[in-house]
Amino acid sequence: MIGDYINAFIVGGIICVIAQILIDKTKLTPARILVSFVTLGVILGALNIYDYVVDIGKAGATVPLPGFGFTLAKAAIKEVDQKGLIGAFTGGIKGAAGGITAAILFGYIMALIFDPKTKK
Repeated sequence: MIGDYINAFIVGGIICVIAQILIDKTKLTPARILVSFVTLGVILGALNIYDYVVDIGKAGATVPLPGFGFTLAKAAIKEVDQKGLIGAFTGGIKGAAGGITAAILFGYIMALIFDPKTKK
């Protein structure tokens, strides 16, 4: 059990270190890095490569941005297998709905608890 926590910390940390290096050493904007990570997760998920990362890192691999892309890819593939081409459009939405809903809900709760301000 402790090994799972350590693996999640290491895998999630490596993903974050890669993102930080890209921010520090390239002229890529954070938005482009975000999109690149999600797209990379989709591609690696569709090729069943990210499955190995998830097997090792568990939540350390599924919570960061490539994990979101992985979830989209797996849900779309599953939905295409069940419903055909229309599943390519509905699968990702169904697969990611829980995570997106949680992010919106918790973000709203934090905005109620704390005093959000815009940057000047």
